[in-house]
Amino acid sequence: MDVLQELVTDKKEYDELNRSLKKLKSGNTKDLDKKFHQLHDEAFDRIDCLDCANCCKTTSPIFRDVDIARLSKHLKMKPGVFIDTYMRLDNDGDYILKQSPCFFLGEDNKCSVYDHRPLACREYPHTNRKKMYQILNLTMKNTQVCPAVAGIVRELIKSS
Repeated sequence: MDVLQELVTDKKEYDELNRSLKKLKSGNTKDLDKKFHQLHDEAFDRIDCLDCANCCKTTSPIFRDVDIARLSKHLKMKPGVFIDTYMRLDNDGDYILKQSPCFFLGEDNKCSVYDHRPLACREYPHTNRKKMYQILNLTMKNTQVCPAVAGIVRELIKSS
């Protein structure tokens, strides 16, 4: 599997992959998890996220209260100051970063707060979670952000 494929940027391909992925949702969900997990492991055995970091350059994770508390403590800031400095509320009322790329992304694509990063960053790109059928919409969105997810979804559809 060549996971170093390009992002899904073509609307026609996106719609086609999305339709195919939704069809898989009606099948055996444990089998779907198994396929995702296998492809995830294969993908991340072959690639280094530091070569890309597109997720950190283009999107913001959701910051939960515990993430804000952990990061503000690490940065020796009060949570309110951390929020005022780095956060904004999105349309769903969740805290996200004010800007992209991430404030904490270095020029070498390394995270300066890696050990304290939000849970959403720790779990990204979410292709090794249980009950993948529950997050297929998010997975499809991530095909436009993460080349590995694009490759995983393409390979999953091709092999199904």
